[in-house]
Amino acid sequence: MNTTFTTTTLENVIRDEKTVKTTVIPTFVYASVFASFCIAVGLQWDISWHMSVGRDGLFSPPHLAIYLGAVISGIFSGIKVLKTSFWGNKEEKEQNIRFWGIFYGSLGAMFCIWGAFAMLTSAPFDDWWHNTYGLDVKILSPPHAVLGIGMIMIQFGALVSVIAVQNRLGKSIDQKSKTHLHWLFAMSSGFLLVMGYTFFAEYYFPSRLHGTLAYQIAMATFPILMVSVAYASPYRWSATKMAIVYSLLMAAMVWVLPLFPAEPKLSPVYNNITRFQPFHFPFLLIVPALIIDISIEKWKGINKWFLAGILSLGFVLSFVPAQWYFSELLLSEYGRGWFFGRYSLPYFVNPDSPYRYIFHPNYVSEGWDLVKGLGIAALIGVISTRIGLSWGNWMSQVKR
Repeated sequence: MNTTFTTTTLENVIRDEKTVKTTVIPTFVYASVFASFCIAVGLQWDISWHMSVGRDGLFSPPHLAIYLGAVISGIFSGIKVLKTSFWGNKEEKEQNIRFWGIFYGSLGAMFCIWGAFAMLTSAPFDDWWHNTYGLDVKILSPPHAVLGIGMIMIQFGALVSVIAVQNRLGKSIDQKSKTHLHWLFAMSSGFLLVMGYTFFAEYYFPSRLHGTLAYQIAMATFPILMVSVAYASPYRWSATKMAIVYSLLMAAMVWVLPLFPAEPKLSPVYNNITRFQPFHFPFLLIVPALIIDISIEKWKGINKWFLAGILSLGFVLSFVPAQWYFSELLLSEYGRGWFFGRYSLPYFVNPDSPYRYIFHPNYVSEGWDLVKGLGIAALIGVISTRIGLSWGNWMSQVKR
C-alpha cells in the first residue's frame, strides 16, 4: 500500500516537472516577434527613403531590414517545423498541424514560412518593376501588394504563435513566461497595427482628415485588428497596449529618422533637403482602444452583433472627434516642430503648395455630407467589428 502511494507520488512529481518544462516559450516565437518588429521598422524607413532619397535598389538599407524579418521568421519557423516533423515524438506531433502529408508545425510557424516565401519572391519582382516602370508613386503597386501580403502573414503568424502558446499552457504557465507572453502579445499586435495603418496611409494625410473617406477606411481597417486582439487576449487592456506599441514605434520613427543625413538622387527636386523626412505621426488610436477594452470587459458575453454595434458606435464617437481636432493641431504652426514632424515634405513636392498647411478643399465634408459619411463609417465599423469578434473568438481557441 505504501509502495503504491510512493510510486503514484513520484509519477505526479515527474509529471509536474514535465509540466513546468513545457512553460518554456519556443525560440521561434521570440524570433517571429522580432521579425515582425524588423518589418514594421523597415517599412517606415522605406517610405522615408522614398520621400528623401527616391532612388532605391534591391539591397537598400530599408529593404534589408524588411528582408531580415522574412529571413529570420522563415529560418526559425522552418527549423521548428523540420525538427518536429522528422525528430519530434508522437506527443509533439499531436500538438501541431499536419500538412503536405509529412510536415508538422504550428499554425503561426506556417504563416511565417508562407509569408517569408511571399516576401522573398516579391523582391526580384519589385526590382524588375522599378527597372521597367520607374519609381513607384503608389504604396500598393503589384509587387508591393505581394510584399505586403507576405509581411502581414509574418506579423499575423507572430501574433498567432504567441496566443497559441498562451492558450495551450493556460494556468500552468509560470509567472516569468506569463510576463514574457504578455509583452510579446502586446508587441506583436502593435506591430501588426503599424502594418494596418501603413497599408492605407495614402488616405490618412492630415490634409484629408476633415473628410469622411479617411474615417470610413479607418473603420474598415482598425476595428478588425483591435477588437480581435482585445477579445482574444487573456490580459487586460490589450487593445490599449496594442495602440501604445503602435504609437511608440510610429512616433519613434518620426523622431529618429531626421537625425540622419539624406539627399535626393532623383529629379526633379522641388524641395532641397539634407535629412531623412519622417512619415506620419501616429493616429490617436489609444482613445478608441480604451473604449474597446472597457466595452469588451463589461459586455463580452452579450450577442455579438449587438456588441459589434456598441463597439462601432463607441469607436466613431471617440476616434473621429479626437483625430479631427488633432489633425487641426498637426496642420497648425504648433505641429511644425520636431515632435510631430509636420515640417517634413518629400523632395518632389513643391514647398510653396497652397494646400500644405490647410485641409484640402477636395477632402472636406460638411453638413449633411459629414453626417451621412460618418453614418456610413459607423455601418462599416459594425461589419468590421463583427469580423473582429469572430476572429478574436477563433484566436482565443488556437492551441496549435
